Amino acid sequence: MSQLPIGRRLLVTSAALLTAVVMAGCAATGAASMSPESEKAALKKRVQTYWDLVRVNDSVATWPYESVSKDQSMTLETYIKRGGIAYDAVEVRDVRSLDGDEAVVDVWMRYGIPILRLKNQESLAQDRWRKIDGVWHHVLRRSANSADPKN
Repeated sequence: MSQLPIGRRLLVTSAALLTAVVMAGCAATGAASMSPESEKAALKKRVQTYWDLVRVNDSVATWPYESVSKDQSMTLETYIKRGGIAYDAVEVRDVRSLDGDEAVVDVWMRYGIPILRLKNQESLAQDRWRKIDGVWHHVLRRSANSADPKN
């Protein structure tokens, strides 16, 4: 390219830069223009990965999946201490609703609460998820003493 006249080099360089910018823009908007079916499938996969980590009690690995890890309303140390439930089985059933950056996913679970000596409890939970910076994050359930309206 150094043998091309300066004007032509500028044109070639500008065209290459413009192409790179357009391609980056297409890649950035590609996630935003996913079909509803693709979006639901991606959400279900992320939800299942999260619950698989919860089931094996890996709080450090689940932390980045939590919306509270993004808004810093809770520390990792506080998150790890909350525990108390032992999950035996978890199954992501269906995306109940998907509205913009908010979603509710039906999750069946079999669990126990060792401190209360409860075993083999079953529940179908409506699990809330929020998209933050283009990535789905789990929304922790609001506890009775929580005043945070976001949860």
